[in-house]
Amino acid sequence: MKPMDVSVATEYIKLDSLLKYAGLCSTGGEAKAVIEEGAVSLNGEICRMRGKKIRPGDEIAFAGQTVRVVKA
Repeated sequence: MKPMDVSVATEYIKLDSLLKYAGLCSTGGEAKAVIEEGAVSLNGEICRMRGKKIRPGDEIAFAGQTVRVVKA
């Protein structure tokens, strides 16, 4: 399945904010919970750091969906 591109205008976006921004989580609390549970992977590896800086080129996978960050 082809990743969905999400464009960001800044140098980076934090992982929890990206999950909300991309519509994968409805609230910041939900994003925090799924990250801490180990349900989110960053570039193929589980990431439990909700403040992890996600930059263009990174791919995040959660709940069967993949998001690729691109520069706006």
